Amino acid sequence: MTLPEDPFILLSYVNTKLRDECESLDDFCDKYEIGKASLTEKLGSLSYRYNPDTNQFV
Repeated sequence: MTLPEDPFILLSYVNTKLRDECESLDDFCDKYEIGKASLTEKLGSLSYRYNPDTNQFV
């Protein structure tokens, strides 16, 4: 699966999938075969961090 390149679109896409389809970030990464480190690094460059309590990047 190819994720959006634009970090802000990526943020929206990932948070939507986390909200609607996945129970956790690990679940999302496994389901879509995405590297957790690269995803968190890319969104981290925008100062977003994954919050497991809300299951979203904030």
